[in-house]
Amino acid sequence: MATEFKNEEELVKKFLNETTLFLGPEPDFMQDHTLASITEREKVAIRNADPSVLSVTRSKMQAGTNESFEMLEQIGAAPGAKWGDLISCLFTAKGDLSIVSSGGVLLFAACVQYGVKYIVKHWLNDPDVGVKPGDIFYYNDARYGGVHNTDQVLIMPYFHEGELIAWISTIVHEGENGAVEPGGMPSAAEQVYDQGLAISPIKIGENYQFYKDIVTFFQNSVREPKLMVVDLKAKLYAALRIEQRVAEAIEEYGVDPVIAVLRKTLDDTVDEVKRRVSQWPDGTVRMMGVADSTLRENCLIKVNLELKKKGDVLTLDFRGSSPEFANRPNNAVTSALKGTLGQLFLSYVWPDLPRNQAVLAPMEVIVDEKSVFNPSFEVPNSQSMMTMWPAFSVTQAALAKFLYNSPEKSTNVIAPWYNMITTCIYGGVTQHGETVGNLCADLNGMSGGARDGMDGEHSIAPLFAPMAEQGEQEQIEEEVPIIQLSRRIMKDNQGFGQYRGGQGYQMFLTQQDSDFFGFMTTTIGSKYPSAHGIFGGYGAPTYPLCKIKGVNVFDVLKNEPEKMAFTTEEIMNNQPLEDATYSTHHTGLQFELAEEGEIYIITQGAGGGYGDVLDRDPNMVMKDVEEDLISQTTANDIYKVFYDPETLVLDWETTEVTRKKEREARKKRGVPFNEFINNWVTEKPAEHLPFYGSWSDRSVVYAGSTEKIMEEGKLKSVMMPNPKDVQISKLEKEIQSLKK
Repeated sequence: MATEFKNEEELVKKFLNETTLFLGPEPDFMQDHTLASITEREKVAIRNADPSVLSVTRSKMQAGTNESFEMLEQIGAAPGAKWGDLISCLFTAKGDLSIVSSGGVLLFAACVQYGVKYIVKHWLNDPDVGVKPGDIFYYNDARYGGVHNTDQVLIMPYFHEGELIAWISTIVHEGENGAVEPGGMPSAAEQVYDQGLAISPIKIGENYQFYKDIVTFFQNSVREPKLMVVDLKAKLYAALRIEQRVAEAIEEYGVDPVIAVLRKTLDDTVDEVKRRVSQWPDGTVRMMGVADSTLRENCLIKVNLELKKKGDVLTLDFRGSSPEFANRPNNAVTSALKGTLGQLFLSYVWPDLPRNQAVLAPMEVIVDEKSVFNPSFEVPNSQSMMTMWPAFSVTQAALAKFLYNSPEKSTNVIAPWYNMITTCIYGGVTQHGETVGNLCADLNGMSGGARDGMDGEHSIAPLFAPMAEQGEQEQIEEEVPIIQLSRRIMKDNQGFGQYRGGQGYQMFLTQQDSDFFGFMTTTIGSKYPSAHGIFGGYGAPTYPLCKIKGVNVFDVLKNEPEKMAFTTEEIMNNQPLEDATYSTHHTGLQFELAEEGEIYIITQGAGGGYGDVLDRDPNMVMKDVEEDLISQTTANDIYKVFYDPETLVLDWETTEVTRKKEREARKKRGVPFNEFINNWVTEKPAEHLPFYGSWSDRSVVYAGSTEKIMEEGKLKSVMMPNPKDVQISKLEKEIQSLKK
């Protein structure tokens, strides 16, 4: 009997070891951003390498990813592909990101290491799936390593004489993915199942050919089936170009230099990051930001950061940030947060370093479980940018304190970039009778932060891609029924400072020639600025969404053009279009249908300011006045600069006297720090504030009211009521009060 029982026990163990009910996302992957252990094969390749050969080999491989990027940008169908929201890259055999195209969204590639490592772990030696030359893998589910499900990833292995030596990936922000709202980024998503097509890393082809049945399934899952198949092919051929260049490098220099380059690039980056960090003064900088909306309701969502540097280790501690939201999509999977931080360091701190994941490898990133930066895999994440980009900004502001004191700088100290996707997401039937759902490239028009010694650039590029375009409006109008009635820099829209942040433009959007077409907007910063200033500089202003409904502007332009105004302040304050309905609210707009000629107004934000406004050169203020960037009120009241409004001649005497008076007035208004803290800081949030996150004590986390408290490390999901139910309840109470 004992022998029989032992055999049965072994049989059960064998069955359990060999049987997996469900392969879901890997929580441990998201917490580990270090490099995989170096292999003996890599050690040998590095040991035998000639440095000069490694240099030219790396240049050839880098050129291959750049060529792939340009190719994909030219042949891709999605708006994101056309305007640079994509990237091409190479990974080691273990799945570490090593070489990335110079253009494109580094954030995408930095996240994909987790998807590649998932394939290595689960499919590489699996008898049913396996990995062989010519295989094509694909995924878009952000929980396996990504930002949100609208970013779609193609992955291919690279073999040399039967040996797996690398992985190739091409990634595009596709937009449409069949989500509950068109365009791929549903702010109305209340569960992961509302977020559209959710592809775990799977094999979708072999011998460089797609499985037709899988492609058909993908096409039937989205609103734009043609876009789906065209960009699958575009990503494949762009990946094949990288494969070709790697093969040429091997043919010319041998396989060992290729293996050595992929690994040594990472190790050298780690060593250099440690060296640079060690130069910074030891210390701690604390910074916080606030996301002022879930895109469905106004609230205060805290982003809490403690940035600590000791020796050659930099620790980014986000504990004390908001708990996760069970039924709102503004949760950021940890891979997205880490990819964002990698993008920050490689674009704004050390842009001279090779673009790869190793920049973050020697750093520590700490996040609370079940916070918005380490959410459960059951909660939605399609609008992760609403929390991870405020995290980008608070980290950028905090890093400035260390960089200012660094003896070695790779770039100017810079104030936070504007950080929101201010554009329209659209969906419906076009003037050509085609069903579409995607977004415009105006999100790439983010304004630059002010720099030490220089003003920020106006609407230059998104914080996530140093080389991206804003699109050609004429081309957009040919494809979809969106018309931009006005697109101009908005006056006084700047982060004020000794050096001002770049200014953003306002957009008047409408639709024409469609019976079924609508818009969404997915932006925060209507109540609380989303981008900060540094060293006394102002942050970005706040921006509402403006709507003018019940009017056909094309009739106005045809019959009474003199009534039309083309700036937000003119048309919203003067309301020149009779019978129209004017409204403003926060910029989280769920998808709604728009009648032809109705107007939606959104504004690109400003970059943060740098330094004290009273230190700004009056001549630079006058230059802004002459370029119609700021009003006389701003020049007088903010910068204390005065001039003749007719001739624009600077009044030096009045300016100097007024600035001196203001400095003296500041001294009189000032109080000792401890006194200020005692009068300003409260023990807990105000009762009426829907506040989420820690207040003064990081270990105490609020969840919407002072009565709902959680402990650090023991966070729980927050469930938000449906805004319609809230409004219905409010109206019912009003009705009851009227009956009394």
